[in-house]
Amino acid sequence: MTARRKVTTVAALGLAPLALAGLSAAPASAHGSMTDPVSRISACFAEGPESPDSAACKALVTAGGTQPLYDWNEVNIANAAGNHEQLIPDGKLCSAGRDKYKGLDLPRADWPSSPMASGNHTFRYKATAPHKGSFELYLTKDGYDPTQPLKWSDLEEKPFASVTNPKLENGTYVFDGIVPNKSGRHLIYSIWQRSDSPEAFYTCSDVVFGKDNGGSAAAPEASAPSEKDIEDGAEKSTVDHGGHGGDDHGEQAAVQEEQPAKNAPEAKGAEEPAAVPPAPETSGENLAETGGDSGTTSMAIGGAAALAIGAAALFGLGRRRTATAGGRHSR
Repeated sequence: MTARRKVTTVAALGLAPLALAGLSAAPASAHGSMTDPVSRISACFAEGPESPDSAACKALVTAGGTQPLYDWNEVNIANAAGNHEQLIPDGKLCSAGRDKYKGLDLPRADWPSSPMASGNHTFRYKATAPHKGSFELYLTKDGYDPTQPLKWSDLEEKPFASVTNPKLENGTYVFDGIVPNKSGRHLIYSIWQRSDSPEAFYTCSDVVFGKDNGGSAAAPEASAPSEKDIEDGAEKSTVDHGGHGGDDHGEQAAVQEEQPAKNAPEAKGAEEPAAVPPAPETSGENLAETGGDSGTTSMAIGGAAALAIGAAALFGLGRRRTATAGGRHSR
């Protein structure tokens, strides 16, 4: 084999792995939080991690620092698989049992809140990396006391709103639900369970029906973070929006080992604990499970094909030149 042929062959072989790598270029993780009604962590992030305005958000920073707010879209359990009530202990629902987000569990009546009314409501969930999956929204029972740690028994037994694969508009999931008749301060607890992975995300949104007769007059109205807020805070985020850069799986595993096992039928959403499903098939539809769309996949496949064709062309050219120079021919 001539030196030129060796170089051409190496070049062709070197391009092949790059072509294959293009097939898995799309991001592979989900992150997000409720923005209507505004979740606690979204409201405090919008106020500013370094100098929040409200007393509740200041207390959150005192409890856990500013990093939880920069990582506002990562209140998750990596391997929940529908076993939410089994894995998250009473008093730690808003943090999903994660010590990093313990400030979200502070029992107080002055968390920034969103006005709420019974009847139809359009809910919005900001997804910085969207995925297919289901949302369940639970409302606290009559008599809910926000000054006490939130327990599973404080929530209504069944979700008042459930939706699978809601529509995605400008990076936000949008879906409707019928809100029950309530009065005063309450809390809406959301569970976003991915269908392409056992990972799940959780939010607590403080809401007020009519007059806040059980809260503090100093409790401000919550505001969702703007796109500029999200962009400005991205530099200090430890969350890789295309992967699990900030997910502390070791922390989650430790929390789960500490919790006593419960019967599966008692867990919300755990009637049929899900095993890790196979990788989703590629189709022409919006590929929410990878955070991209059909264009992302087409681009990856097209790029891979182009690289493979280029490699073959280079290899063939080298063989023809060798045949001409040395009198050899290919099979």
